[in-house]
Amino acid sequence: MKKSVLVFGLAALFFASCGEKKKEEVKKEVKTVKEEVKKAETDNLEIGKKLFTSKTCSTCHQADVKVIGPSIKDINRIYSEKNGNIVSFLKGETPAIVDTDPGQVAIMKANLDGFVKDLTDDELAALAAYMSSIK
Repeated sequence: MKKSVLVFGLAALFFASCGEKKKEEVKKEVKTVKEEVKKAETDNLEIGKKLFTSKTCSTCHQADVKVIGPSIKDINRIYSEKNGNIVSFLKGETPAIVDTDPGQVAIMKANLDGFVKDLTDDELAALAAYMSSIK
């Protein structure tokens, strides 16, 4: 009887310690995945920022101030309020919802056709992510 209690106790201790190791392994895996996601988001924002600058978006759009086009903050606010999709707009799939003046839209459309048409979906998503990161 004492032997079976001892064996049972050792077996319980063994299984309990294995469970803790497994929990630690899972915690490490979750932490690694979170770090990878954070790095991917950071990389995406950096790509978006580079595109925003290199494609001359910053010529017309500043973070806080309307220059030629609306500020990025105004764009973000309106797209959020109207549940718009900036990527769909940049692809030409949806109409302008921020500045709808026909003359302004024509200028914007000509500019977008000139430098956005060659961007991949991932690049457009990075550009949108960068813009939406400006609060």
